[in-house]
Amino acid sequence: MDKTSVIGLIIGFVAIGVGMVLKGVAISSLFNPAALLIIFAGTAAAIMIAFPLNEVKKLPKLFKILFTDQKMVSMGELIAIFIEWATIARKEGLLALEPKSEEIDDPFLKQGIKMIVDGQSPEFIKDVLIKDLETMEERHLSNAGIFSQAGTYAPTLGVLGAVVGLVAALGHMDDIEALGHAISAAFIATLFGIFTGYVLWHPFANKLKRKSQNEVMLKEIMIEGLLSIQDGTSPKILEEKLLTYIPASERESLKEGVTIG
Repeated sequence: MDKTSVIGLIIGFVAIGVGMVLKGVAISSLFNPAALLIIFAGTAAAIMIAFPLNEVKKLPKLFKILFTDQKMVSMGELIAIFIEWATIARKEGLLALEPKSEEIDDPFLKQGIKMIVDGQSPEFIKDVLIKDLETMEERHLSNAGIFSQAGTYAPTLGVLGAVVGLVAALGHMDDIEALGHAISAAFIATLFGIFTGYVLWHPFANKLKRKSQNEVMLKEIMIEGLLSIQDGTSPKILEEKLLTYIPASERESLKEGVTIG
């Protein structure tokens, strides 16, 4: 579970709830069917119009990504794997790495090591892996774009809901109390629109982009490591090269956990 997503959601809902109470607003006023319909159904309609069905169908999977931790090999483990492979390659040759390809779960890394064992040229391997990486980035950006657009539509729909509510309120000009209640209800749609846009949809988009950046960086390290092994780089030099991808404050702790053969 991605704890920051869950904790952030809880804090967001608590903040709006407690804030309303402190301002003297009844929580029950949030249960406004018209406002809920305009914001949530309206945002869903806008998303379906803006994106093709094959992308909209990914939403359940994207929510799962948002609330689960990424299952990726850690930096330390990855560097240790490449040091082991570099040692084997220098002592026994690149063909000795073939059994290692069967031990790897990551499809990207497995594809790279198999191409090395098959004797493909460094230029070919680099082109294939970079194209794969670029395609993944484009796909991830498109996925995050769904939430970015939802965050753009929701606040505007909130204004639309307020306008609809005010139009209805004008029908109660002869009853001041009813007019006050109608105006209050009108702005609930605006509240929902702003809240969902800037506490849910835009942050969701940013979380997806951050997770994508982490995956991209890990795959860039994989490309660098694979090409270095193919080039015959020594384990020590390879370690120093891969550590440049990691913040200086974390390098020493990673070095302690990596043994160079």
